[in-house]
Amino acid sequence: MHVLVTGNMGYVGPHVIRRLRAAFPGARLTGLDAGYFAHCRTAPATTETLPHHQHLADLRDLDAAIFEGVDAVVHLAAISNDPMGNRFEEVTRAINHDAGVRLATLARAAGVRRFVFASSCSMYGAAQDGERTEDSPLQPLTPYARSKVSLEQALERLAGPGFVVTALRFATACGWSDRLRLDLVLNDFVAAAVTAGRITILSDGTPWRPLIALPDMARAIEWALGRDPGAGAFLAVNAGRDDWNFQVRDLAHAAARGVPGATVEIAAGAQPDRRSYRVSFARFRALAPAHQPEASLPEVIAELAAGVRGMELPAADFRRSRWMRLHALEELRERGMLSDDLRWTRAAVAGV
Repeated sequence: MHVLVTGNMGYVGPHVIRRLRAAFPGARLTGLDAGYFAHCRTAPATTETLPHHQHLADLRDLDAAIFEGVDAVVHLAAISNDPMGNRFEEVTRAINHDAGVRLATLARAAGVRRFVFASSCSMYGAAQDGERTEDSPLQPLTPYARSKVSLEQALERLAGPGFVVTALRFATACGWSDRLRLDLVLNDFVAAAVTAGRITILSDGTPWRPLIALPDMARAIEWALGRDPGAGAFLAVNAGRDDWNFQVRDLAHAAARGVPGATVEIAAGAQPDRRSYRVSFARFRALAPAHQPEASLPEVIAELAAGVRGMELPAADFRRSRWMRLHALEELRERGMLSDDLRWTRAAVAGV
C-alpha cells in the first residue's frame, strides 16, 4: 500500500506517520507539505515520524504525477484554525476548499481508492441544545469551519464504489507533538500554567468543547484507511469520545491541577463564546470499536507540562511565538518569505 499524507509536517502529522508505520509496516508513506511550519519543531526528527519520501509543495499547485502508484490519501493539510482563517479568509478558501477539491479530483482520476479527510466538529458552531450527531444541522461560524463543510460536501459528490471517502469530524486536538502548537485550548492552558502559574479564561468559561488526543486521532485515521466500504462510499463520522466533552472552565481547572501551584481566573468582562458544542460519538463507537480513543486527560496534561517545561518558554512571550500558528505565518511574512496569499517568495526559495 502507498499512502500520500498531506500536511505531514504539521502538528498532527508526526503522530499519523508513526501510527501508519507501525500499523502497515510494508506500506510506503509519502508526505506532501508546503513547509510553513517546518521550523516549529520541539524534537529532532526520527525515522518513525518521517515518511519514506517528502514532497515540499503548495497544495494549490499539485501535479497529477504525484499520485502515481498511490492507493490512499490522508488529507491533513489546511489553514488550520480560526485566527488564521479570519486573518487569511480568501487563502483559507483557496487552500482548504478549492485545493482540497482538486486534490481529491486528481486522486480519483489517478485510481486512488481511499481518501481520508481530517474534518472538524467545529462545523456544528453554536449548538446549545444538546449533543450534535452527524445528522444535526451544520452551523459553521468561521471561515475555517465553513471550509470544512464545503469540502465535505464536495467529497460526498466525488465518492463512489471505486473512491471510498471518510470524513473524520475530529474533536479539538490536544497534546504533545514533535511539531507543537500552543494555540489550542488545552495546550494554551497548560502552557500558561507552566510559564506564568496562572490560567486566564478569556470567555465566561461555559462553552463546550470536545477534545481528542493526537495518538487517538492517528488511531482513527488508521481505521478509516481500512474501514468497511459497506458503511457507504462516503462516510462522515464524529471522531472522539463522549466523556471528552468539556466546558472550557473545567479544562482550565484540569490543567491547573496538573501543574502544582497554578491558579485559574476569568478575564474581567469576559463574554460567552458562541462557538460551543457538545458532540455525540456513538456512531464512531459502533463503527470502530477496536480504534476507540484511549488517552486520559491527566496523562495528556502531564506530558504537555513536562514538554513545555523543557522548552523554557518566557511567560510573557509564548503567545507571540512560533508555537502560535498565526504568529509563525506573520513572522515569515515580515521576513519577506511569504507573500500576502501565503506563497513562498523568491527570497525564501533563494534561502534568504
